Amino acid sequence: MSHHEHPSPVFDKAFIEDQKKRLIQLRDELVDIADASAAEEETLQYEAGGEAQEDADSAERMAIQENDEAQYHQNLKRLADVQRALIRIDQGTYGYSEKSGKPIPRARLMEIPETTLTLEEARQEESRA
Repeated sequence: MSHHEHPSPVFDKAFIEDQKKRLIQLRDELVDIADASAAEEETLQYEAGGEAQEDADSAERMAIQENDEAQYHQNLKRLADVQRALIRIDQGTYGYSEKSGKPIPRARLMEIPETTLTLEEARQEESRA
């Protein structure tokens, strides 16, 4: 990753401060969700351990569990992105693409405060995945 020079920052201090507050709040929410998911998982495993399950029930429970697991992993990824965005604020590189160094439009940052790519770059990444 190369460090691009930004002669004049596109983002004012107030915007960056607001984004930092939003990111910290988002991080706390994601941590709470992760903690709750882990506790719920333990409860499910405990309940499932002692009793014979009906086949339909256990198939449905498996489907719900897989969905929860996917959501959990998505939240963990988002949490990592949020942490990275907070580090980028401290480094003064927040709001610029990690890939090209171009400024990320303010509207995109408002919508997804943890993003590190422009919309076009994010779409290219997704189409490669």
